[in-house]
Amino acid sequence: MTQPLRIVFAGTPEFAVEHLKALLNSPHQLVAVYSQPDRPAGRGQKLMPSPVKQLALLHDIAVYQPQSLRDPQAQAELAALQPDLLVVVAYGLILPQVVLDIPRLGCINSHASLLPRWRGAAPIQRAIQAGDPQTGVTVMHMEAGLDTGPMLLKVCTPISAEDTGGSLHDRLAELGPPAVLEAIAGLCAGTLRGQTQDDSLANYAHKLNKDEALLDWSRPAEELERLIRAFNPWPICHSSLHGEPLKVLAASLTDGSGSPGEILSANKDGLSVACGSGALRLTRLQLPGGKALNFADLFNSRREQFAAGTVLGACA
Repeated sequence: MTQPLRIVFAGTPEFAVEHLKALLNSPHQLVAVYSQPDRPAGRGQKLMPSPVKQLALLHDIAVYQPQSLRDPQAQAELAALQPDLLVVVAYGLILPQVVLDIPRLGCINSHASLLPRWRGAAPIQRAIQAGDPQTGVTVMHMEAGLDTGPMLLKVCTPISAEDTGGSLHDRLAELGPPAVLEAIAGLCAGTLRGQTQDDSLANYAHKLNKDEALLDWSRPAEELERLIRAFNPWPICHSSLHGEPLKVLAASLTDGSGSPGEILSANKDGLSVACGSGALRLTRLQLPGGKALNFADLFNSRREQFAAGTVLGACA
């Protein structure tokens, strides 16, 4: 291998943690970590460091948390570190061109999509929601546009009928770090060349919000089943039952028809609900004040609440 690189890492959530671990275990010199400023969290709304910052501090790595990298002082701090390469994974801040130009070898990003398929904040969940047969991680050379840079390396994984946003996140978090290390090796050796993205194939993966997690029972069952998987573990799809909130964590397609949201049947196998076309069998639910339970456990104790003809989402 050629001389170890001076690397600065920029990332914030759990997805980025696995990449940081890989760099810490590599022969390269990790000179600093950038992460978003501490945010209030929990019932007490105490300021909490990001998962990436917590790991960096455990390894005595200097952590920088500028509010913006458009600030000339923040740019000067980064330049003073003299990085050969900036590795960015789910950092969450815009990198202006002046920042992209600081590292000798530029900036690379590990993005949880087979670019250019899904650019933006929520590529994992949008791939499931859209019914994509596969996804993966793309390591790209960054440029000023949003996830538009030349692609250096791709790794693929199929999306199974059981995958949730959580399970796919964890799998991609395992696939990404080796791909980043392979890309770095290729850059060091001068053997890696970027491939231009086809912008006509790009879709924008909008950030998730709780409002779109409300189940619209007039939509086809296939769409709702994918949405339920995509939004688990956050923001969790929901409806209402007898005017009370009802969270839906798992469901499968089933036969049946009726008015949208109408309970068709209930047994230990699940709660069958009519959709705009087809029906869903809800298999894991959470009622107010309770924990998430398989429907069989709810059915044993609350059978009367799930009578056929009851309409989910109806006003109390």
